[in-house]
Amino acid sequence: MRKTLPALIAHIAIILAVIIVMGTLGLIAAGLDADGNEKFTGEIERNVTLRILENDTAKEQGYLEELLNAFNEKYAEYGIKAVDANMDQYTDLEKGGPYGYGPDVLYQANDALMKYVDGKHILPLPVEQLECADKVGERAWAAYRAKAGGQEFTFGVPVNIQQPLLFYRKDLLPENWETEWDDDKNGVPDIIENWTDMYRFSQQIRTDSNGARYGYMKSLNDGYFASGYFLSYGGYVFGGEDGKDVSDIGFSKNDGWMGGRIIRQLASVMNFECTEDTITRNSYSRMAQGTYFATMTTPDVYTLFIKEMVNAGYTEQYARDNLIMTDVPALPVSGDLEDESQGFKDMTAMGGVNGYAISSYTKAPNAALAFVNFATSYNMINRRAELLGISPARSDLAEALGGLNETIKENLDKGSIYVMPSVRALAQVWTPLQTYCATIAKDMLDNKNVYAGAEKLKEGIANVDKQIYDAIHTLGGS
Repeated sequence: MRKTLPALIAHIAIILAVIIVMGTLGLIAAGLDADGNEKFTGEIERNVTLRILENDTAKEQGYLEELLNAFNEKYAEYGIKAVDANMDQYTDLEKGGPYGYGPDVLYQANDALMKYVDGKHILPLPVEQLECADKVGERAWAAYRAKAGGQEFTFGVPVNIQQPLLFYRKDLLPENWETEWDDDKNGVPDIIENWTDMYRFSQQIRTDSNGARYGYMKSLNDGYFASGYFLSYGGYVFGGEDGKDVSDIGFSKNDGWMGGRIIRQLASVMNFECTEDTITRNSYSRMAQGTYFATMTTPDVYTLFIKEMVNAGYTEQYARDNLIMTDVPALPVSGDLEDESQGFKDMTAMGGVNGYAISSYTKAPNAALAFVNFATSYNMINRRAELLGISPARSDLAEALGGLNETIKENLDKGSIYVMPSVRALAQVWTPLQTYCATIAKDMLDNKNVYAGAEKLKEGIANVDKQIYDAIHTLGGS
């Protein structure tokens, strides 16, 4: 049957539309930007300068300088030079990139990098070309996957796994810990194995020192770290199989409210500094001075604690022998630090995967990819671990280093690390959650006891879920 001219025109229009859509998908798949500029094809660019955005710790400890020097030496024949971008570690690529002010390569946490996917500010990467492609586990890669044009792509390369860890001073353990604080006689102090004994020990230290010294100290208003108490009792951030359904906010779901009770109890062995950021800012020096016995933070700042202990007069060897990082303690199944009758369960901690991404605005994508490949090589990640104390995402290196590195990798694989959802809406989570945590901690320290009972704690965390939902959907925060 012959088509009329209008029908033929309509048919051709449909075909063209399909071609355009498929062409767009092809551009993405091939690593082209929205304007059709080729990425990751052809020969490596020559005589170019790459601006590298790294975190402050990498700069302060000299790692970035080593990385840049090593890369520049290897690629000198191409005239490629990688330099420090000299920008704040939290520089917003979305604001500066389109105007030429952003870096070519940037290192940040998965949630920070993946927010750039929506605006096409970072490139989908041909990760199969990278040496580390089969050395990084599935859960780490998953943190950098997202759909674009109906297809799934990988937008970042994992470097290290971020999990909250317990940091404690081994030399400040009680002399009688083997007889009084090791009930299971496994040669490990119960104080660092479960939160109940850490809580009791902290009560004892504060009482014996008349408030001059403390056991466990942490800013409880820090939502990243505090969220783990809610997650451990069945709470979650977002719903859905992939944890990205922002219509379902779940900190209050299941027995998540019990996390609030744990936070109130921990606040009772601290002071009002736990309701804001003072403890986080001072933890390095106060751990070094012996004012605090323990705190919780991420492994990439280990060297900062060592530096402060050296500044306090200890030798570096003494500091490394006595400033210990270990997995977070187990939580009581009961959700009550004063009731261990039901035993203990592993804590689910909020974590993340830090890695590299490549800006869509780079003029030298092949050189940038070469840099990422070099920076994620076995030798450079090993050096990063030596200097910064990070836990590598590379399975081969985590296994070679052993100890806590293997534990963290296993925690990620088995789900004890709740990886921050790589969605823009995550930014709306922290303020409501942090405000609530600070409120219940202050409530305890003020002896007002408004949140002393289960019903008020349930009501409070349910309101947090509502505030997060409203911030995302009603206030346009998605």
